[in-house]
Amino acid sequence: MKKIRTTSMLLLASLIMAFLMPQPATAQEKELQKLKLEHFFDMVSVASPQISPDGSEVIYSRGWIDKVNDSRRNELYIMDANGQRNRFFTRGSSPTWSPDGTRVAYLAQGEPRSTQLFVKYKDLEGTTQITRVEKTPSNIRWSPDGKYIAFNMLVPYSETWPIKMPSRPEGAKWTEGPKVITNLVYRRDRIGYLEEGYTHIFVVPADGGAPRQVTHGNWDHNGVEWTPDGREILFTSLRIDDAEYAYRQSEIYAVNIETTEIRQLTSRNGVDRSPVVSPNGRQVAYSGFDYHEDTYLENKLYVMDIDGRNTRELAADFDRTPSGLVWASDNSGVYFNADYNGTRNLYFAPLSGGYRQVTTGNHMLTVSDINRNGMAVGTLTDYLRPPDVVRFSLNRPQIESLTRVNESLLKNITLGEVEELWYKSTDDLDVHGWIVKPPDFDPEKKYPLILVIHGGPHAMYNVGFNFTWQHHAAEGYVVLYTNPRGSSGYGSAFGNEINNAYPDKDYDDLMNGVDEVINKGYIDENNLFVYGGSGGGVLTSWIVGHTDRFAAASVNYPVVNWFSFVGTTDGVSWYRNFKEYPWDDPSEHLRRSPLMYVGNVTTPTLLMCGEDDLRTPISQTEELYQALKVLRVPTAMIRFQNEFHGTGSNPSNYIRTQLYLYHWFNKYKREAVE
Repeated sequence: MKKIRTTSMLLLASLIMAFLMPQPATAQEKELQKLKLEHFFDMVSVASPQISPDGSEVIYSRGWIDKVNDSRRNELYIMDANGQRNRFFTRGSSPTWSPDGTRVAYLAQGEPRSTQLFVKYKDLEGTTQITRVEKTPSNIRWSPDGKYIAFNMLVPYSETWPIKMPSRPEGAKWTEGPKVITNLVYRRDRIGYLEEGYTHIFVVPADGGAPRQVTHGNWDHNGVEWTPDGREILFTSLRIDDAEYAYRQSEIYAVNIETTEIRQLTSRNGVDRSPVVSPNGRQVAYSGFDYHEDTYLENKLYVMDIDGRNTRELAADFDRTPSGLVWASDNSGVYFNADYNGTRNLYFAPLSGGYRQVTTGNHMLTVSDINRNGMAVGTLTDYLRPPDVVRFSLNRPQIESLTRVNESLLKNITLGEVEELWYKSTDDLDVHGWIVKPPDFDPEKKYPLILVIHGGPHAMYNVGFNFTWQHHAAEGYVVLYTNPRGSSGYGSAFGNEINNAYPDKDYDDLMNGVDEVINKGYIDENNLFVYGGSGGGVLTSWIVGHTDRFAAASVNYPVVNWFSFVGTTDGVSWYRNFKEYPWDDPSEHLRRSPLMYVGNVTTPTLLMCGEDDLRTPISQTEELYQALKVLRVPTAMIRFQNEFHGTGSNPSNYIRTQLYLYHWFNKYKREAVE
């Protein structure tokens, strides 16, 4: 009896101790691992997968951030076609297989400086630098027999006038002479210096030697597409002797490699580009459109005979822009990528007419190569997955991942749920967007909202993974991103809604989206924030001049004064966005300039711009900054070093952009609504 009582007491004591001791946390009770800003440095990107001619291997570019040198690096990796034996190949980018599959041509840093063309044998050590040129090669393509490689390269041009300077004294150090500019269309490099010249086609022996220029003149010759017999190269040419002609017309030409004789294949008052020759060499697929008075028109898909005759449109009822054209191996039609309502998939247009969708899915699939056996490779991303290399068969398009380059980084991190959103706006227009929720989202709580606005304005937010928005969510914000009227990927009519009306009703689209999210009941209406860059900067500056509902805003590399913008930007095509030139009638330019509404602004407004920005020059940011200061509106201007159009091309500047944004929003965060 005593023994039983003692045993019972011991059992009771052990139960009490077990109850009092801390228990292992369940999966739900474990502290949530959220995305951190420093994770950005460890993200890996993939691009340009290419299948070997025999279909046994895939080569692709892998990008990573060099934190020491504050730059992005590219390396080439190669793997079996099933994703096995994934291994480092060499440093470089833009890989392309030789026709026999024994070699790979690519671009990498070389001697004496800058980017050069290299060739590496697949099964041998060492590489061969093929070029030693002053300017960067691009669009590298093997000749069909594998003996040559063609590429595009800028040929500098400097006009000289017959002036005669006085004799220079012995030992004098005079300032370098100026550059004479007579063309309206000209280039400037990323640090602001003028670089005059024209893009031309060159051919170099695949085992090295002096490149031979095969096109000449005051023309831009872009793209390289060999005919199967290796006698000609097709390209797109934009003549830039006359500015009006330059922006209204580009045509497709063919150049004979031996004689350099050029023949014109297309002729229209519009744009023809991206020619791709059929495997049998008889036809050419390309994209284009007729010139129009609208600001936006989706490109169409065309095919013509190799001599330029019998032009006809394919997939005539498909109102989206085709890209990445690839002929079927049996010459029966053309495969192409297309953006459609925030997604991207592969489509096929047979020569017999119509079109069909090859792949489906709520993702961004970019097919970069299809071999003769019908195996396709590309990259794929969705809401919660950064891009990876994928493959699938055209006969059975079941997509298979070949890489998982960010899996280990994101394995234990909880990302924010993404919710699709459709809502009505002005004119009963359907507008598409998405919401990103914090990873520990509770619908009973109230969250601050960030509205993010894309640039362009003819651009498209999509369903792909976005590190920035996921990090906003990890910081406790609900994120709203939408495609207001004017966005691409929704057809020509939708894109053209802002024709001679920008900014205008796209403001309504954004505000209606904010209201749609607020109506869900979990948004703190006292703490609404907004930002955007370029075209998004235009709309953000417009927003703060038309409403005070946002607690704070960040206007990034904007246009705020259309009148001064047309005389300072390097993008002269902006002249076509207005019915009149500003010197003929400035009223429209002024009415649509956010600066004209700065007297209404009460929202604390941060301004960020790269000092080397020539697309939306920093003078635009300066105009808004000084106006806000005069009006005593809380503002600050952050001028980023070594940045062209944007504030995050350098990894450290990307981090700074986000930290400044959070600092500004936190500084002006209001008392929360209960």
